[in-house]
Amino acid sequence: MLFAIIGEDVPNSLQKRLAARPAHLERLETLQHHGRLLLAGPFPKDAGEGFTGSLIVADFDSQKEAETWGAADPYVKAGVYASVVVKPFRKVFPQ
Repeated sequence: MLFAIIGEDVPNSLQKRLAARPAHLERLETLQHHGRLLLAGPFPKDAGEGFTGSLIVADFDSQKEAETWGAADPYVKAGVYASVVVKPFRKVFPQ
């Protein structure tokens, strides 16, 4: 089942983000390699440098598995994300 993992950044997260980015991308590449990643990317700030959070949509066997995966993200460990929300996701378009 697909799940949306939404990380909300702490204020002024850019430097922490840049430091943790290689490990974060490595985990996403692993999901992609296993055919489980639908999409991933950050939410850029409207004005200025930096980001407000990220969205990952990936296939997991259960809500618990998706929550566990999201909680172990390097951005969580580095203090980039203030919170992580996991919601079931249904892809409608494109077909």
